[in-house]
Formats: sequence, C-alpha cells, structure tokens
Amino acid sequence: MQIETSIESQLKDAAQLTEATWAVLAERVGGVWLLQSVYRLNKSAQNELMGIMGLLSIDAWLCGSLSGGYSRSTAIPANKHLSASRFFAYPVTGTSQVVLVGADEQTPTAQRIWRLTASLLSGRAVGSHQTFLPDLQSGLPFDLPLALEKVLGTFIQAVPIQGAWLAIRRGESLDIQADWNSPKAKGVSLLIDENPILRRVNRSLSEVIITRGQPNWDHLPYGVLKSGTNMWMCLPLVIGQRLIGVVAIWRQKEFALSERGQLREMAARVAPYVEMVVTFSEMTAHLRRLGLLNDFVLTVSSAQNLDQIARRVFGLLARAFNTELIALFLRSSDGRVLRDYRLLDGKMSVISLTVSGHPIQSVIKEGRIRRFKDSGREGYLGLHPNARSELIVPLKYRGQVTGVLVIESPQTEAFSQYDEHLMVVITSHLAGLIEYTRLREEAEGRARSLGLIHEVVQQVIGLNNKREIASISAELVAQYFKYELVVVLLLDEDEKLTIQGTGGTQSETVKEALLDEEFIKPDGVTGFVSRTGESVLVNDTTQDKLYKAIKGWEAHSEICVAIKDGGTILGIIDVENREQNAFSHNDLIAMESMAGILASVVSSANRYQTLRQTIRQLRETEIELNARMEAQRSAESRLLQAAKLAAVGEMAAGIAHELNNPLTTVTGFSELVLDDFPEDSTHRKELEMVLHEARRASSVVRRLLDFSRQGERLRTSADLNEVINDVIALTQHLLQTNNVNLLTELEESLPWVSIDTNQIKQVLLNLIHNGLQAMPTGGEMRVSTRKGQRENRKWVVMSVKDSGVGISPEDQARIFEPFFTTKGDRGGTGLGLSITYGIIADHGGTIDVSSQPGGGSLFEVWLPV
Repeated sequence: MQIETSIESQLKDAAQLTEATWAVLAERVGGVWLLQSVYRLNKSAQNELMGIMGLLSIDAWLCGSLSGGYSRSTAIPANKHLSASRFFAYPVTGTSQVVLVGADEQTPTAQRIWRLTASLLSGRAVGSHQTFLPDLQSGLPFDLPLALEKVLGTFIQAVPIQGAWLAIRRGESLDIQADWNSPKAKGVSLLIDENPILRRVNRSLSEVIITRGQPNWDHLPYGVLKSGTNMWMCLPLVIGQRLIGVVAIWRQKEFALSERGQLREMAARVAPYVEMVVTFSEMTAHLRRLGLLNDFVLTVSSAQNLDQIARRVFGLLARAFNTELIALFLRSSDGRVLRDYRLLDGKMSVISLTVSGHPIQSVIKEGRIRRFKDSGREGYLGLHPNARSELIVPLKYRGQVTGVLVIESPQTEAFSQYDEHLMVVITSHLAGLIEYTRLREEAEGRARSLGLIHEVVQQVIGLNNKREIASISAELVAQYFKYELVVVLLLDEDEKLTIQGTGGTQSETVKEALLDEEFIKPDGVTGFVSRTGESVLVNDTTQDKLYKAIKGWEAHSEICVAIKDGGTILGIIDVENREQNAFSHNDLIAMESMAGILASVVSSANRYQTLRQTIRQLRETEIELNARMEAQRSAESRLLQAAKLAAVGEMAAGIAHELNNPLTTVTGFSELVLDDFPEDSTHRKELEMVLHEARRASSVVRRLLDFSRQGERLRTSADLNEVINDVIALTQHLLQTNNVNLLTELEESLPWVSIDTNQIKQVLLNLIHNGLQAMPTGGEMRVSTRKGQRENRKWVVMSVKDSGVGISPEDQARIFEPFFTTKGDRGGTGLGLSITYGIIADHGGTIDVSSQPGGGSLFEVWLPV
C-alpha cells in the first residue's frame, strides 16, 4: 500500500509539473493491461481506458514501446471520459509496465520529466542477474497461465524484441500458452514432427536462429511477423535431455553474441521453474479429477431426471478436464432410439435420434473404451470439429451397453490412462443411476400416454366408418398430445393409401399445400414406412436424407409409424412439428401403441364393411333372381297369350271365311232390295236394320281376318314421333267432339325404330279409342315418347294415359285376351287390345298397363331400338 501511494505521489507531481490531464501506471499481465496506479481518473474513465488499451492496435502500440524501450505518442480513439486528445507512453525499463499520460500536447521539457519518472519507477524491477525462482507463498505456481506470462516477461525484459510466445510440450506437440505482441497465438498446438525447425530444436536441444531469406524462414512455426522483422530465435527449455517447452522471439536487428548467451542462460534458469509450475498444474488437475467421485455422489446422485443428471455430469467434467466438448448418448429400452446430450454455446441440447446409421452405433456394438491422443493422426473423426483428442467410455448396466460418454479436447494428449480408469469408475456408477431414472421416466411417460390413448379409444371404439375413425383419431391425438400436425392415412377401395383424417394447428396449412401435391413421398419417410412397416423418428430433418418437404410446409421433427394387422399394412400415422427435437422416445412408443389400437378398430371396420357388402350382394342377387323369375313368368304368360292368340287366329280365319260369303250375299241383296223400296214403305226400316247388322257382322269378320293376318308386315326404320303426329292429325276432330284435351310430350332426338308404320298407327288408334271410350264425359289424354333402358337394351317408349274410369286389377290380367271386353253393351268386340298386343309382340316389344279404378289408365309400348 505504501509503495502504491509513493507511485501515485510521483504521478501527481509529474502531472502537475507538465500540466497533464491524467496519468496511470499500467502493467501487462496474462495478455491483459492492468492499472497499477491512477491519477485524476474516476472509475468510468478507468474502465474506458482499459477497454481502449485492450484494442489490438493500441495493445500492439504499447507492446512496441516496451520492446523498443522508447517513449512514443498517438491519438486517443473516440471516448467519453478521458478528456485528452493524445496518449504519451513512457516504458519502465526492465518491467512489463508503462507510464501512460493523457494530454493534448507535451513540451520537450515535459517529456523529459515523464522519462525521468519512468526511470525512477524502474528501480523496483527485478534485475536480470537475479535468480528466477517461484514465490511458493504467492500462489503463482498454481496459476499456470499467469506463471508462464511471468516467465515470458523475463525474456521480454532481457532484450528488445518485437514479439514472443512460450509453448509447453504435451506428447508430440507444443501448445502455445503465453504470448507477447502476437495476437491469437495462445491456444495454438504445433506438431513437432511436422515442422523442420521444431524437429531440429527437439533433436539438438539448442537454440535455433533463422534470418529472413534463409530456406527455413517460410517454415516458421507460428508468428504474425511485421515486414521489418528479420531475425527469429527459438530457445529450448530443457530438463536433463528432455525438451519440456520452447520460447520463440523475433525482432528487426540481429541478436548479438552477448544477447544470445544471456537468453540461453535465462532459458536454462527458467526451465526448472517451468517444469515445477507445469507439474503443480497437472497435480492440481489430478486432485480436481479425484474430487469427481465425491462430487458425483454429492450432486449427480441427487438429480431428479435425466436432463438434470446430464447437466450436472457435464458441469463436473467441464471443470475437471477444462473442456466443454462433451457428449452423452443414452439408448432407449428397446434399443431403437438414442438420446443425444451436448453442450452448445454453453447450453444443454437434447435430441432424440434413431440408432441405425448413427456414428456412435459401432461404439455401442463394441462396448469398449477408446482413447485417442491425436485423433487427426489416428484417423478418428471427432464429434466436434475442433477436437484433437478423445476419451470414449461406454456406460454398461448388467453387462449391456446402455449409453456412451464422450469427452473431447482441442489439445492433443489431453487424457491419460489414469483419466481412463477414473472415467470407468464414474461411468459404472452413472450407468446404474441413469438406467433407474430412465426406466422411471419411461414408465411415467408411458402411463401418461396410455391414459391419453385410452381417451382416444373411447371415442373411436365401435365405429365402422374408416374415415370417421381416422378423422376423430387424428383430431384427438393432436389435441391431447399437443402435436402441430397429425395425419392418418388408410387403404382405400383401390388399395391406395389416402388421407382419411388430419388434426393439429397446422392441418389447414398442410391441406392447402396438398392441393397440388401427394402426401406420400415414395423416397421419403412416409414412403419408407408404408413399404417396410418400420417406425421412423426424425428430430432434425435438415440432417436426415429420408425427409422430403411439402411445398408450403416444412417440418423439422417427424414421427411416422405403420398401422399393421399382422404383416399387412393398413395405413400409417404421421406426426410432424416445425421445431427441432420436438419428439421423444415416449412419443414414438405412444404412436406405435395408437397404431396397434387403430389396426384392430380398422380391421373390425373392414370386416364389417365386407359383411355389409356381402349382405348387399346377397340382396342384389335376391332382387335379380326375383326379377328373372318375374321375367320368366311374364315370358311364360306372353307365350301362353301368344299361343291363345295363335289358336284364336286360326279359328277366327276359318270362321271369317265361312261367314264372309253369306254376309256378303245378305249385304248385297239387302242393298238391292232397299234401293227398290220406296221411302215411305213400312218394311224399309226393318230392311235397313238387316243391312246395318249385316255390315256390323262383316266388320267383325274383317277384324277377325286382320287378327289372323298379323304375321304379314312391311318393316322400315321410322321416326315414332312422325307416326304419332299422323295419328293425332286423324283423331284431332274426334277428340275435340268428345270433349277430350290432348297433351303431347314427344322427346326430341328420339332414336329411329324398325316398325311397320301402318300397324303401329293401328296400335295407337286402338289405344286412343279405348281411352275415349273410358272418358264418356270428356277428360284429359296425354301421349308421350321417351328413351328407355331395360335388360341392358335401349328402347323407345310410347305412352298413352287417360283420366277415365280405370281398370280393375282382375280385368287387367285379361284385357289382352281375345273377345274380352269391359264395354258391356257399348259395343266392344274384345279384339282391339288383343290385336295391339299381337302387333307389339311381333315387333319384339312389350306393352304394359297400370291403372286404378277411377284413376285413369296408362299404357306403355316398349319398342327396341
């Protein structure tokens, strides 16, 4: 405290004499500038000054002043609190200290005062002639970086230099652990055998000096050299015949013989000290690692879950081995999924991956410890890009590998055989703790999942519609498990997987994306699962070649499981999320359980649908059989009717011939006699009655002859609508006089039919006359045509419908029989519909009647196209 007060007093006096704004004494320790004494700077200004001194340009400028041993000045970078425009630096000879003055200008006299002040402060420096030994009470040997900075400082103080670094040997490499005016040198590892200069130093154990222009100048191990640098020296630190480290220094001018001897002597004197502090550091690390077991018992064993266990283990290992390149892989109980724990940017990252194809799979399979001193030279690719050495320890529980712990370091030979043995002990305890915790977590997770699945099953059990089953299942799974997207695909009638149900907050987004795209990607996750039936869990789709994105939707996590009934794949369940690492092994197990339940429900629905289809087919068969039986009965009835008509026709022909000649004679002579009778003859009326009845009898005979001559025809292709129009023109007057309103509905573009137009006209005339006789007080008649389909054939249908008295069901069965009439005393012969039936049957058609008493009648004539 007294010394610091004396220094501050000297700074105060000098500042007042030179009118400086402020002044400080700064020292470079461990690559950082520290303020040892301060005059006229508050805390804010001090913090700002230290920040400016930490800038690479200012640091190099200050180091140049120290190495050159001369004062210099430069403009102060932009600031808020320093209240001066320029720095003035005055090095303290023989130390790593500098007096830094802030002022707008300094006169030559003021500069001489500050140089004198710096020279007075240099009297406190350790002379180069003093023996360099560590102060065991200061704690310096236990702080390796600070101790090595002090060692390097002795070389810097001994001779003027531009830059320097000190490296400690570890195995076959040299690790730079202290530097002076050589940015980014610290932490660099140099392989001895790969550099000719370092090989020479290792073999000769003597210093090596390289001059610019010599062949080895381009092989300098490391150093950011300025263009004016011409000399480079490497000094070995040797214990016995063993190289423990090197010191590299460089500058502009050549090293004098006296300087070389001084530096050689200094290297010999500091080597034991370096050996001592390195040994102390290793012993400290060794003791710290021994404390791992105690820390493990106190901290790790009390963890409540796997994440907490991993976090605490990583903390212990990071402190013990001075590295954050740590990874822990834990296998699921079924061995299909790996839980990957790592430290990324100081934060714990957990991700679930499939074991198949993972780089750590070979380690799990072998189950043995691996230690790599230099992974690059031994051909092992580490988990972290900057890893140089690895320690890989499997976790075994009851003889089975349940996981792998990987510790990596950016340094070569960072792990010893003792570390290997220590980690075996730790991992043996860790494996049991992890296995117990994992089984408990999985049991709790599965219990929760099964509870949620039970809720879903309650909603779908007993349903027989597959689309309804899939839709409800997708919506409920998304709701209960908080999934962003759930898609259920099932086999359709064409044995093709189609989306039957979707759920989740992103379902509408995916539906829109699928308007122009198929969901099943043959070379993607869904295609793989639908082909193989194997489940897939992806927690980082950017690293999985199997994942194929849909336009408009890109997931970063995906689970896909098959819905299987034995070896038959009935469908798949696909779950996706936009976040990485969204699913755990419990999610996979839950979806597989859900798929198993859906397989049973869907199989039952399939069997139900098959049963319904069988019943429907049986009913269709029954209907078809009944239709065929009805058609058979109809055909038999028609055959019987045709036989009747044929028999009646033959009889009618004979009767007609027998009656026609007498009737002709009666009619002829009656006409002759009637011509001779006067108009007022009393017998004229009787004779007219005879003539009328004879003519009526002739009409019956003529109709009998027409009935018997139906086989004679002349067929041509004709438009049925034209035939109907001709008949309507003939009967129009008759209809009007009988107070009947005629309506026609003739379909246009009606196919032509092969008919005898005269016979079809007779058919229509018969039907119209029958209709007129059924409406004695007038009414409405509708004549229509249309296309028809019956018995896999195309037909033309002509319909005649009246609003008359109708026909009773008993009479409908006999109306086509010859001589059957319902007209009674209205003069019907009973041959009109029989002749009509015969004409239509001769044309290969049919005639149907439907009627209700008092409800009119409908006659439909079916003619084949």
